[in-house]
Amino acid sequence: MFGSIFKSSDSVAVSVGGLAAALGVALALGLLVSFVYIRTHKTRSPSQSFAVTLVLLPAIIATIIVLVGSNVARAFSLAGAFSIIRFRSAPGDPKDITYVLFSMAVGLAAGMGFLLYAAIVGVVMCGVMALLEVLKFGKARGTEKILKITIPENLDYQNAFDGVMQKYTLSNTLRRVKTADLGSLYELNYSVVTRDGLSEKDFIDELRCRNGNLNITLVLDAQSNAEF
Repeated sequence: MFGSIFKSSDSVAVSVGGLAAALGVALALGLLVSFVYIRTHKTRSPSQSFAVTLVLLPAIIATIIVLVGSNVARAFSLAGAFSIIRFRSAPGDPKDITYVLFSMAVGLAAGMGFLLYAAIVGVVMCGVMALLEVLKFGKARGTEKILKITIPENLDYQNAFDGVMQKYTLSNTLRRVKTADLGSLYELNYSVVTRDGLSEKDFIDELRCRNGNLNITLVLDAQSNAEF
């Protein structure tokens, strides 16, 4: 009687032990992936919902693979069911997308019964991700920022700040110029990449000496304020 509970109508049995093993390995590796994700996102607050998703996603994928097995009809019916679902979310960080694909790969391996391979891939890839984060692989030498400078109308802004920019930035691009206070002032908007290790206060102080101590704004997170 109990055997029929774990057997489908087309007589393809689902092993309870196999399903439990796949779920256990998938959840353990999901926890490992989620932990590495949290630890490698120190520069910004990690998303709790995303961290939970990384824990559960391998187990969900493993369960689906175990239940579908080699049955083609089930695979097509499952694809039809998932085509009804519409996921709507903002485009994510490329690193976040990598973690999602990694979790899915671990879940697929566990669901297909390659538990040892899933464990090896999970541990190795988590180690690689942690190592790349420690080495700061691919990180730019500077930080992209937005600089807004107010200058008097009689100041030639084309060459006024060249010396200061060369000293404190790796690159700088003048994005926009507009007038203010009925044309008595100009507002310059730069996209700059500041050098690591240099004082932002000294940077601003030297700019103030050039613009007559008028307003200067340095936006530290250029990506969160793309509007110039």
